Amino acid sequence: MEETEREALYLAIQGFVGSHWDGRNLYPDPCGWTPIQGVSCDVFEGLWYVVVVNIGPVLDNSLECSQEAAFSPQLFELKRLRSLSFFRCFTSVNQTTTLSQDWRKLSGSLETLEFRSNDGLTGAIPVDLALLSNLQSLVLVENSLTGELPQELGNLVRLKRMSLAGNRLSGQLPASLGNNLAELLILDLSGNSLSGSLPCSIGGMSSLLKLDLSNNHLNGDIPSELGKLKNLTLLDLRNNSLSGVTPSLGDMASLRYMLLSDNPLGGNLMQLGLRNLRSLTTLDLSNTGFVGGIPEYITDSRRLRFIALDNNNLTGSVPKKFQELSGLTALYLNDNNLTGELEFSDEFYRRMGSRFAAWNNPNLCCRFESSGRVLPGVQRCEN
Repeated sequence: MEETEREALYLAIQGFVGSHWDGRNLYPDPCGWTPIQGVSCDVFEGLWYVVVVNIGPVLDNSLECSQEAAFSPQLFELKRLRSLSFFRCFTSVNQTTTLSQDWRKLSGSLETLEFRSNDGLTGAIPVDLALLSNLQSLVLVENSLTGELPQELGNLVRLKRMSLAGNRLSGQLPASLGNNLAELLILDLSGNSLSGSLPCSIGGMSSLLKLDLSNNHLNGDIPSELGKLKNLTLLDLRNNSLSGVTPSLGDMASLRYMLLSDNPLGGNLMQLGLRNLRSLTTLDLSNTGFVGGIPEYITDSRRLRFIALDNNNLTGSVPKKFQELSGLTALYLNDNNLTGELEFSDEFYRRMGSRFAAWNNPNLCCRFESSGRVLPGVQRCEN
């Protein structure tokens, strides 16, 4: 290993861990017989270079940050660095750190950048992160980042994963993400304060497998362009202020998890295009303002395991075919205006147990008992 590479690594580690850390006794170098936990190397042109640096209490002998942890300029001299990760490193709210660093120096090498659970990591996401042209994974989760998402993040065209969940980010979702990130597989922006409507360009992320925008302040209609995400398996838009539904959601043939609860969507279930979602396992439409009846064809999705339709204004009868879903483990129908008789078998009620709920439907009744007790909150049919 070149002396400049070795010294850059040692000084970078000391910046995070403290000056007491001494790597001079490592033989023959930090990539030799006594490696540093969290540091990996590779050979280029006959010399060892650092390619991975992970800082944080992952294992018993991992490098852990001190209360005075700070970025050292030497970190950005590791010219072959491919992966950089920090877990519970910047935890002091009294001595905060920002992401405004010299990222351009790693633009030719860095593929993975992660900051997890750093309460002391504050400020905005710097535009310079968009200079990391080889970046494939950007994970900035459960920090204290603020401000808007830079439009320039759309320049990271090789990105496969972007997870910025659990921060204090605000503003709108940049249209540039949908326009440019065709290779993106995972987009998780949950648990922030994002607002505004979903851009129509979101349909351009054609490779997307997971889209999680839950627990924000998003509003406006759900764009029909979402239906272009043919590979999507998880759609999580829970706990926003989104309104309006589009039948194009039924075009997402690979979808397994549709989580739309706690949004004032309105409309009726027929508008969701559920008939075509044969891979669906989880359907969460709680507290969405849906009206009208429950279409029987929901039960054509034979893989369904969890169905939540509670806290709506649904009317009409409950399809008996729900009990034919052999994998169903939870069915919540409570707090609606459903009517008629529940025609499920005793065996169905035993299988569901407390995971079946139908209370607060004033004109709904049942004839069956479960373990000797009438279903909670459901009156017994008189005839």
